[in-house]
Amino acid sequence: MQPPSRLGLCAACHGTAGRATQPGVPNLAGQNLDYLRDALKQYRNGRRNVALMRAAIGPVSDAELDALARWYSAQSPQAVLP
Repeated sequence: MQPPSRLGLCAACHGTAGRATQPGVPNLAGQNLDYLRDALKQYRNGRRNVALMRAAIGPVSDAELDALARWYSAQSPQAVLP
């Protein structure tokens, strides 16, 4: 799978493989595709009111949102240590 063109936009906080690089930022790796797609659309349209996400996602098309959701849902989640 080819990384989406807008991956750098998200990777700054969520990491290229969907493992967050900053405290308080959620991991996206392995999340449900439909959930991610819907969440991204909600950030873009303001239904989820997070200014940083709205600014980042605002100019992203439906096709680009879909590519990002597909990418992150296909990544392996971080293993939970006992």
